[in-house]
Amino acid sequence: MRTMEKINGEIRNDSKTTDNSTSVTADILNPFVHRLELDTTYDKLKTAFLTVALLPFRLAAITALVIMAWLLACLGLRGLTEDDLRRAPLTGWRRRKIIPWLCFLGRLTYQAGGMRIVVRGKQASRNEAPILVVAPHSTFIDGGIVYVTGFPSIIVRRESGLNPFIGKLINFTQPVYVWREDPNSRQNTIKEIIERATSKEDWPQVMIFPEGTCTNRSCLITFKSGAFYPGVPIQPVCIKYPNKLDTVTWTWEGPGALKLLWLTLTQLNSSCEIEFLPVYKPSEAEKSDPKLYANNVRRLMARALQIPVSDYTYDDCRIISKAHQLNLKHVSTIIEAHKLRYKLGLLQANTEENLVNGRSERLNEIVDLHKFSQILRLDEKDSATKQLFHIHDWNRCGKVDLEEYIFTVLVIAKASSVEEMIRLAFELCVPTGSDSVDAKALRRILFLSLHLQPEESDRIFRDSLTIETNKVKLDDLIEVLGKRTEFAHLFATNSDESRKKSI
Repeated sequence: MRTMEKINGEIRNDSKTTDNSTSVTADILNPFVHRLELDTTYDKLKTAFLTVALLPFRLAAITALVIMAWLLACLGLRGLTEDDLRRAPLTGWRRRKIIPWLCFLGRLTYQAGGMRIVVRGKQASRNEAPILVVAPHSTFIDGGIVYVTGFPSIIVRRESGLNPFIGKLINFTQPVYVWREDPNSRQNTIKEIIERATSKEDWPQVMIFPEGTCTNRSCLITFKSGAFYPGVPIQPVCIKYPNKLDTVTWTWEGPGALKLLWLTLTQLNSSCEIEFLPVYKPSEAEKSDPKLYANNVRRLMARALQIPVSDYTYDDCRIISKAHQLNLKHVSTIIEAHKLRYKLGLLQANTEENLVNGRSERLNEIVDLHKFSQILRLDEKDSATKQLFHIHDWNRCGKVDLEEYIFTVLVIAKASSVEEMIRLAFELCVPTGSDSVDAKALRRILFLSLHLQPEESDRIFRDSLTIETNKVKLDDLIEVLGKRTEFAHLFATNSDESRKKSI
């Protein structure tokens, strides 16, 4: 087997080659979509039977084991305050007795659910690698690695630790808490990770999922740099779920947690493979550049997993969440378009917004690739330009609705509610800046913003009509839509959602 030093050297030397050879197709893999359906009659009948014959017993066993673990954690935390947990590592019977028992019960819980955990490689000690970097992160079931690795400290939201039940188990790992309401949360979290990783005290290893969100394991998205700021050796840890039916992947666009849990617990057996790679020792360049360090570790892990890397980030998830919130069509392509626009310089230059602001007439054209490239001032022969065009060619006819393309771009950049979407559609479809439109223009506005058909748009036009002008004013339209039963929930939901922080 090649040594880690040799692998490190290869990665550092060939990073430029790897980047240059990455295809546009690889760049726009969508790791946030997971499709899960029981396609065969056999799978449906088996799931139905096991739901009755097996699921209740597994749930009972899991519940009993989790309660036992919770009671054990309560015992171990007795007499300790939160400040005690943050000030010094656990010692004595709490560490020598309670932690091994918690790990045993945790692994037993997974076995009770039919999940077999297979471990490959050897976990390094804290002295060898103070930080464990785990990827890909694809499911809440990944939490099982905590029991395999001896209860390392995890990075977790403060709200999770306040949970009266699961919070006890979380607190026993002596986690590094992320305080989301604190504007300095990121800096404070990094500071605490550095202190833990470089401390002379016998703290647990720190375990971090550097992707920061769940993906479908089709690629490794951009690693956040928090694990790499300390500049200490880390141990990469890879997770795989080599099951015929993927019932565990929990992404932004796919089955919910309860459905995944149900389908996982109604499989006769499932497996999770955890592979400890050799310790990665950073070079001097990597110690001074956490992003370089993170990228090199990511490439190493991608090779071990035999999957590509992708420039998606945790923040891209917020765009997907926003697209769902606003009920936009073709959600799965929005991130792809966002990445391609960044690559082509459209994002930085605000090209589409400037087109709207500087136009003298409407942009309601159906354009081919040549015209599309010309309007956006792109190189028609550039593969990224072609990709951007083709993913908006919904009907595969070699044509793109320019107005619809620009509207989607503006909504992702500027809208946070349905009302704001409608106002943007007005702005786009009424170049003169008028606050009222005729029936034809309203059809287009409501198609872009609410996907309404012409006949429904015409009914709304009649309800919103101003008799004196035979046109509809924007504010009247908003008022009418908000009062209609079929649309009122959209306005209320989006108003509430816009006030929440993105996950």
